Amino acid sequence: MHVKITGTGSYVPKIIKKNADFLDVEFYNEKKQRFPNSNEIIIKKFKAITGIEERRYLVPELKSSDMGLFASEKAIEDAKINKENLDYIIVAENFGDVKTGSNQSDFLPSIGSRIKHGLKIENPNCVAYDIIFGCPGWIQSMIQAYIYIKSGEAQKCLVVGTETLSRIVDPNDRDSMIYADGAGACIVEASNEKGGILSYASQTHTLKEAYYLFFGNSNNPNLDQNIGYIKMYGRKIYEFALKNVPLAMKEALEKSGVAITDIKKILIHQANEKMDEAIVERFYKLFDREMPENIMPMSISKFGNSSVATIPTLIDLILHQNFENHEINKGDIVLMASVGAGMNINAIVYQF
Repeated sequence: MHVKITGTGSYVPKIIKKNADFLDVEFYNEKKQRFPNSNEIIIKKFKAITGIEERRYLVPELKSSDMGLFASEKAIEDAKINKENLDYIIVAENFGDVKTGSNQSDFLPSIGSRIKHGLKIENPNCVAYDIIFGCPGWIQSMIQAYIYIKSGEAQKCLVVGTETLSRIVDPNDRDSMIYADGAGACIVEASNEKGGILSYASQTHTLKEAYYLFFGNSNNPNLDQNIGYIKMYGRKIYEFALKNVPLAMKEALEKSGVAITDIKKILIHQANEKMDEAIVERFYKLFDREMPENIMPMSISKFGNSSVATIPTLIDLILHQNFENHEINKGDIVLMASVGAGMNINAIVYQF
């Protein structure tokens, strides 16, 4: 028995936030001091490092669970399944539903329960829940679905990644320009057809790395210092990712028995364009090879860092011919990988 993706869906928010929209923002550093450089210089450097030109924000009247529902409806329709036959709905998210104008997380009920409610599924044996695993949460949810199906516990799972990072950023922190909103979903089913998930690797590093991403107060001393925002030690994350992600990718590939030359695409979580390129280059160097051209579809320039939504959105867009210069065909082997808060790393080798 194999575990395969049979349907995909995504939701790309409508609001486009360009780099130029940050020109009038007052940016402060960690010492709560204004940066001496102009915003033109700050944004230029930001673009050179991250590759981000614009990002997508959700409209004020919608929430993360709404996006997850929209992506799920598309995935169910694409898979042509009866939603009542779903055994699990596994939702990767990190901050629950956050209303516009408030960065308070709302997890009651869970996003999984909200999506199941929105789908109007009556079957009580369809179990819905969330996992919090940082940006690698969607891949980890796929791993859980794989284990359920391989063990005979489930036949069909809905795996969702949805997040509104724009609503929990410090507006006066340069890092706020990285984050974006989005949702992606897949139907995963037991199949007699060869392929699907071939192998995986997953790790959590906490001895020194647990708080590389954390909740902290605003850099702006004039804002309420009792309110928390997403914060990160960017340099430490960069160094950590370059050292550890290629090794996890290598572990997953070796478990699969697939040759590195058979990989058609690498779908990697995208928070920093230069970091992703360096990770993939190091991965190929582990096999004494050069990184092939056009191996890594990049959405970060237009979509920013949408956390758990990045990879399922990429899959959906590519499979439905909505991603320029990239395609995935039947039989193609794809390597997916992610790194994020926790600090968590994971990878999947998948054959379409």
